[in-house]
Amino acid sequence: MSDLKLFRIDGGAAVELQGSHVPLEKHLQNLVESNMEVMLGVHFLASEHSTGPRHRGRIDSLGIDENGSPVIVEYKRTRNHNVINQGLFYLQWLLDHRADFQQVVRESAHHHFTYLIDWSAPRLICVATDFSRYDIEAVQLIDRAIDLISYRDFSGQLLSLELVHSNATDSTTTAARRPTLAVPRGPAEDEESGEDISVAEDSDTGPPILEKLEQASPQLRELFEALDEYCVFLGNGVNRKVLKRYIAFYRRWNLVVLKIRPNERKIVLHLKVNPDTVELKSGFTRDLRTTERQPAVALEVTVRRIEDLKPAYELIDRAYDNG
Repeated sequence: MSDLKLFRIDGGAAVELQGSHVPLEKHLQNLVESNMEVMLGVHFLASEHSTGPRHRGRIDSLGIDENGSPVIVEYKRTRNHNVINQGLFYLQWLLDHRADFQQVVRESAHHHFTYLIDWSAPRLICVATDFSRYDIEAVQLIDRAIDLISYRDFSGQLLSLELVHSNATDSTTTAARRPTLAVPRGPAEDEESGEDISVAEDSDTGPPILEKLEQASPQLRELFEALDEYCVFLGNGVNRKVLKRYIAFYRRWNLVVLKIRPNERKIVLHLKVNPDTVELKSGFTRDLRTTERQPAVALEVTVRRIEDLKPAYELIDRAYDNG
């Protein structure tokens, strides 16, 4: 169903570039795995992960996103209806073998996620040249977080990725105003306790975010709800996910991370905006690129009063445009 067109401008004339599928499926898989964080917003964990002698399958790619959700990526170099069914089979296997996934995380370069895995909404990403309207209709009936991404290869020089459909579960959809909290398993108490995590290093501790919201003053709750609602209706494909310490708004990766600090009487936003493109103002905006990992949500915005909302909205819009 994708109708993406790409043009080269030559002397003022537009010349359409003809895209096609890659020669081999493995070429596509290798390319995405080598650039998974940039292309999909997912940390790569493992390739061709075996499901064991009983199930006799191999998961193309395993990953984990910046909110701790397990991710399966399946590829087909052309249009293939089986990619969705195959991915769903592996997704169910993953839910039945959580300890296996935790071990993969523990042994990976992203081991700091070992006790931060969020099983409330594991994700399936299917990458193929195209998907039919029947594929999309079928996916909409499934209560799983599924992304359908079409690709085009342009002579090995350019690669386009288009999000054809994003299917959020009840716990992550933007329509869910107050979903159940996803509390990390294991000894870690805070998704943001280490500087290696994509969300910027933070000293925010204590009760979960929705409990903090109950403790906040009416004025602070009003600001929080205004920002929350604005992010919910940012645009197509934006999902809302409540974690223990923050609410994430994301498409392929986090666009906005929303926190509340009632004791300090302020709302804190972490945005996918390059601080170099913003005139930083003391007490309102701050550059978060002080950690070793260089967080994707690199701009911090602090909202204390109604007058802060308008400039905050403008920066949120920029984060959406960057997503």
